[in-house]
Amino acid sequence: MADEQLNEKDLNVEQAGAENTADARVLELEEQLAAAKDQSLRAVADLQNVRRRAEQDVEKAHKFALEKFAADLLPVIDSLERGLELSSANDETIKPMRDGIELTLKMFGDTLKRYNLETVDPQGEPFNAEHHQAMAMEESAEVEPNSVLKVFQKGYLLNGRLLRPAMVVVSKAPTAPQPSIDEKA
Repeated sequence: MADEQLNEKDLNVEQAGAENTADARVLELEEQLAAAKDQSLRAVADLQNVRRRAEQDVEKAHKFALEKFAADLLPVIDSLERGLELSSANDETIKPMRDGIELTLKMFGDTLKRYNLETVDPQGEPFNAEHHQAMAMEESAEVEPNSVLKVFQKGYLLNGRLLRPAMVVVSKAPTAPQPSIDEKA
């Protein structure tokens, strides 16, 4: 009978050991499953991020595909505008030429608007360093300091992105006059 009890104890110990190894194996497999799920979720998230970035890149490529071409056309527009500025509207001999330049410039402007190219003409507006390039500062008592007094060259935006800044003269507050030599004495 002692042998039977001994065998039962051995059998119970073996069963307990088998249960412990089974429990350990189940825990190990559950950890592997959790790691595989985590890895799978990360892979799906990475794939979604790649897709989103690719869509954004394609969208930007469509929006700004004309950027270089539009930038190359800006000097043509500047020349047409300069031609109108320098010619007299009262001179009847060049009136047909002026009318042609005005129509050409209008067609140019309408075409640029269709492709979301906006003109930045900040005359009289506050200076904006994001869209304007200050070429000089000039004292002025007539306008607020940091306002655009003159526009040397218009700026342009393509779909809200700066294509060329407007070149401007910015106002500054007049300085107090320096006392003359007679006033000092």
